[in-house]
Amino acid sequence: MSALVQGLFHVAVKTADLPATLAFYTRVLGLCEAPRPDFGYPGAWLATRAAGPQAILHIYAGGPALGEGGRVPVGSAAIDHLSLACSGFHDFRARFQQFGLPWREFLVPGTTLWQLFVYDPSGVQLELTFQGSAEAGAPPDLSEGRAYQAGRGFFDPTAYQALKG
Repeated sequence: MSALVQGLFHVAVKTADLPATLAFYTRVLGLCEAPRPDFGYPGAWLATRAAGPQAILHIYAGGPALGEGGRVPVGSAAIDHLSLACSGFHDFRARFQQFGLPWREFLVPGTTLWQLFVYDPSGVQLELTFQGSAEAGAPPDLSEGRAYQAGRGFFDPTAYQALKG
């Protein structure tokens, strides 16, 4: 077969608050900015530090980010979440605490996969997935109020104010 999907090239996120969104992805998640062509509107391309300069996340603001009624959409629409393969479960949890961000935890049944769920400033839900057998420390906290429950959102837009400073 000659027509094959070979992987995910990038995901594009619209934002009404480019500085907070950049701070979230760089300071909280640890992505780095990659070279971006001048499209004539504000935005950024972000890459993982491990995979080289390949941008996996494109962020755009300004006119192209506007939806119906001239406002930037919020949330994930029909896409429930974006999943990122990660390492450093406890370090990510500490970053969420440091920045005062709400998050949830999960253990994929029948596997050794650990997960953290967090939102970006635009309300896009992210699932950070870890190979639990390679992580040190306690497994995910599945207690009431901390355990992830599919379909139950916990986005709080006020939590991202600290990222603006």
